[in-house]
Amino acid sequence: MLKYEAVIDDLKEGIETGAYPPYSQLPSTAQLCEKYGVSKITIKKAMDQLEAMGYISRRRGSGSFVKRHDENLPAGLTGEHSNQMTGFMAEHRARSERVSTKVLTFTVERPSPKVAAALDMDEDSFVYHIIRVRSANDIPLAIEYTYMPIDVIPDLKTAAVESSIYSYIEDDLGLKISSAHRTVRAVLPTELEEKELHEEPTSPLLEVEQTAFLDDGKAFEYSISRHAHGYELYVISTK
Repeated sequence: MLKYEAVIDDLKEGIETGAYPPYSQLPSTAQLCEKYGVSKITIKKAMDQLEAMGYISRRRGSGSFVKRHDENLPAGLTGEHSNQMTGFMAEHRARSERVSTKVLTFTVERPSPKVAAALDMDEDSFVYHIIRVRSANDIPLAIEYTYMPIDVIPDLKTAAVESSIYSYIEDDLGLKISSAHRTVRAVLPTELEEKELHEEPTSPLLEVEQTAFLDDGKAFEYSISRHAHGYELYVISTK
């Protein structure tokens, strides 16, 4: 076994057994070098792999933080971790497309047990509940069902919901969006989705279920996006 692989295995075990609990900070590079008797290059390679695997997130100038790790996915589903996070608006504007958003719901409510678990929060806390239809060049491409903790993303206003929530998070709040855990499946549309996406009842949609994280490992978004039949989904597209 290579040295960096041994470091990965030991840190993974520490994370999975709770020695390094969710949102805790890992020892510094110098401390890890001393602990394992290896070089900074070896530690960097190990940390790169742990980040790619979804175990940690790294914040420039602050260190590495443990993410809440979802070990089990429902049978038959595909799960993935991505460090690339680009908003719907930024993605489509980069292709010179005209982007518009139709807000169907924007409320504050208590989370369901499933949403609370995904966001690692108490059920007596509050979340934004947002339902939006996203269009490019006046063609509806996706409907998004989004939940965000109001204590993590404060003072969200209608103007941001109608444009880009991710821009608000990074540009206005000064937070850094880092990565996401996603599950992708094919589903049939609901009546709402038939209407808003102009789909037939038998036309499958591509559903992306996502929990997204800031660079300190904190979950800030749980969402389900359903993409119109035939829509070319770019994996980096989320919000």
